[in-house]
Amino acid sequence: MNNTSLNKKNKVSLRKITESTLSSILKLSVAPEQQKLVATNAYSIAQAHFSKNAWFRAIYADETPVGFLMLEDRPKIPEYYIWRFMIDIKYQRLGFGKQALSLLIDHIKTRPNASEVLTSVVQKDGGPQRFYENAGFQLTGEYEEGEAMMKLDLLNEAL
Repeated sequence: MNNTSLNKKNKVSLRKITESTLSSILKLSVAPEQQKLVATNAYSIAQAHFSKNAWFRAIYADETPVGFLMLEDRPKIPEYYIWRFMIDIKYQRLGFGKQALSLLIDHIKTRPNASEVLTSVVQKDGGPQRFYENAGFQLTGEYEEGEAMMKLDLLNEAL
């Protein structure tokens, strides 16, 4: 299946990455100008395997892998951090990122003590800041490793 047969009507899901799906997830990549904005899926998956707090999933549109996300899940604190989030260049602007983010937020709401979702963005043209703002995230005014922090208040959000 190619991107010409995918559209906003495709059902988006978050799925565990398995030995049989790993290769297709590793092949996903963002546009060349976005590559400095997010780590590769190979790096992220390797990092996740060495972190006790990583929760990661492939993003599918029907049966086609279209992206990857990773959450820092530390249930003893009320913050859940979106560590990685990417949609392959061929599938951007089809609504899959918005649907996947909504599914991720629904997942976070089921976690203990969840009251806010954090992420960080590189503030550049083509960066994800507007994407997150459209989902209700707001800049906090804080920076971490040169990236602007954004927060979604789950107790007051209206997604």
